[in-house]
Amino acid sequence: MATIVEQTPNTAEKAISLLDCNQLDETVQIKKIDYSSVRGKLSLVSPSEEQFETLQHRFKELIEEGHGETIYDVGIGDDGYGLTNDEFEASVATLHSLAATQDADCVLLREKTEGGHFTAQYLVRKRLESQDFLEIRVAVVGNVDAGKSTLLGVLTHGELDNGRGHARLKLFRHKHEMESGRTSSVGNDILGFDSTGEVVNRPEHGSLDWVKICEKSTKVITFIDLAGHERYLKTTVFGMTGHMPDFGMLMIGANAGIIGMTKEHLGLALALSVPVFVVVTKIDMCPPNILQDTLRLLVRILKSPGCRKVPVMVKTKDDVIVSATNFVSQRLCPIFQVSNVNGENLDLLKMFLNLLTTRVMSTDNDPAEFQIDDTYSVPGVGTVVSGTTLCGTIRLNDTLMLGPDPVGQFIAITVKSIHRKRMVVREVKAGQTASFALKKIKRSQIRKGMVMVSPSLNPSATWEFDGEILVLHHPTTISSRYQAMVHCGSIRQTASILSMSEECLRTGDKAKVRFRFIKYPEYLRPGQRLVFREGRTKAVGNVLAVPPPTGQVGFRQSQKPQKLNPQAQGQNVGENENQLAHKSRRRGGQKPLAEQNTRTIAKS
Repeated sequence: MATIVEQTPNTAEKAISLLDCNQLDETVQIKKIDYSSVRGKLSLVSPSEEQFETLQHRFKELIEEGHGETIYDVGIGDDGYGLTNDEFEASVATLHSLAATQDADCVLLREKTEGGHFTAQYLVRKRLESQDFLEIRVAVVGNVDAGKSTLLGVLTHGELDNGRGHARLKLFRHKHEMESGRTSSVGNDILGFDSTGEVVNRPEHGSLDWVKICEKSTKVITFIDLAGHERYLKTTVFGMTGHMPDFGMLMIGANAGIIGMTKEHLGLALALSVPVFVVVTKIDMCPPNILQDTLRLLVRILKSPGCRKVPVMVKTKDDVIVSATNFVSQRLCPIFQVSNVNGENLDLLKMFLNLLTTRVMSTDNDPAEFQIDDTYSVPGVGTVVSGTTLCGTIRLNDTLMLGPDPVGQFIAITVKSIHRKRMVVREVKAGQTASFALKKIKRSQIRKGMVMVSPSLNPSATWEFDGEILVLHHPTTISSRYQAMVHCGSIRQTASILSMSEECLRTGDKAKVRFRFIKYPEYLRPGQRLVFREGRTKAVGNVLAVPPPTGQVGFRQSQKPQKLNPQAQGQNVGENENQLAHKSRRRGGQKPLAEQNTRTIAKS
């Protein structure tokens, strides 16, 4: 490629004409731009035409890296910081000119003056089309009665709570949830921000129109409201693994403190490598000494060897900006203290959510892969599946492979329509959630845990896989043939341990394990995170390898039916019934099962 670029003009033109578009793009990308001339604090002060072009390239790269937004420092460079008033005004004018070339808005986050010298930070966010917006998923976890649904009701509807749970009623999906006040299913709520960072949620007659919110928004925060009660732990684990949140919001009631499932949910988020920030609620009704005790215990837990976090008490806008810009490192853990009744510090929490950046790496050019976490049957539309796009781009009328079915096969299906946050779109990209209407398939043929992938991947299902697990807690020991529930992405199925690198495992042990699914074969990829649980037993790990398919995926050797002629088959049935009758007489005269069923049918 490099030799082509260095040839004479005529030769280069002929050579480049022989290249296709993809190769030409690669040739252009090889050329590196030197940004050393625009790294100083005075780089924005009256730049030359050449410097402005270099700034424009750098500006475009920063916005693309941030998926449509970036935080830009004015008056800070490699040669120090601080500008005079005239230099500062000229720099801000240049910044607005750069933003105009990218069709973006500049919003002042903070400005500092020290000794007559100015510095500032600006949020630069691109104006996107009505069907395109940046999506960030936040899983809301915490113990029961911590105020999770109430806070989401206040944030999304813009109305404060009355202190008796009025705000949470707008989010509940079932009657028993309204009666008990406790979430039992995975709920989804959205909070939209425009290019200037303003909230666009405007409830109409008590309900939110998701389509209008998404049309006005440049960034949409999707809250995954999870259950806090121990009874619904499997639902919470599925929400954390299947919905693939970018961040976790741990809710703690100031009056109750860290009790119940709080540590459990924190450990789950840490095990899945999900960055966590903490929101302490009900500070309006909590005595100051109790609040301080709760915060002291929280800080001690976050600093413990198991967490190794750096807790930061967020009390000002400066704290919000520092926390949001350094939050992706996963070491920082911001702590907010809010009240849903008087609205204290809710503006800081909204500002933090507005500044969050996505953790998803761009894989739009990879083969498409979509995991299914729910299925529906919509009258007049047909079968609809919802889930998350793991990589690639899925467009309208694309043909994908759906599977695996109970025997491990994949079938070709066509995407009939695409909805994203209830809005009709023509395509979805990696990291985005969506719903697809599928052609010529029944809902009974689809289950949670299945995937839709590009035919170029040549997908195959597997009964067995190798994983590395760390046992977080187990009352006794784990050995071969131990069975427990495996959560891996949207997969939730019982698996048995076939073999281990250690003879037995106890709490804190780590080992390589060969698993085998009990009911269905599944589609797995090396590197996926998994949670292994059963009762009080909990282990976390990741998928190391998936054995290649043997040609008879979905069938076990021991379960292959033998071909028998009708006479022999009838003879075997008679022998089986005689054996059952003999066993029942030995147990005390109980009738054989076949005879019991016959009498029951005759009575009915």
